[in-house]
Amino acid sequence: MEKLILKNRKAYYDYHILEKIEAGIVLHGMEVKAIREGKINIKEAYCNYQDNELFLMQAHISSYSHAGYEQYDPIRPKKLLLHQKELRRLRKKRDEQQLTLIPLALYWSGNHIKVEIGLAKGKKLYDKRQDIAKRDEKRNLERYMKH
Repeated sequence: MEKLILKNRKAYYDYHILEKIEAGIVLHGMEVKAIREGKINIKEAYCNYQDNELFLMQAHISSYSHAGYEQYDPIRPKKLLLHQKELRRLRKKRDEQQLTLIPLALYWSGNHIKVEIGLAKGKKLYDKRQDIAKRDEKRNLERYMKH
């Protein structure tokens, strides 16, 4: 049973998503509680390799409302949990095809928070305009069919 916490809509607007991967994430206790309160932002986040490990960078988790003296860095790099085989495969694809890894969604899977990562290629301005035109056309067609 999966329960969606947050979806990165900006990623679908700015990138062509070629592949989706599920990964675990290493968090501290107060970060998990802050996420339960909905105090997370992944709009500007991306994934990067450091020493053959994948990290979620620039994901901002605000401080927990009932936190005591314990403080943490809200934008610290968060380690993503994937098998070594998957890490090598993603790195190879990313480097060969000049792609980027971005977080698409956060959700609960049982008692664990999972991150959906997308292997993505940036959209050009004319691609974004085409997407907007298609969306408007679809909306107008639905409105016409309703009446």
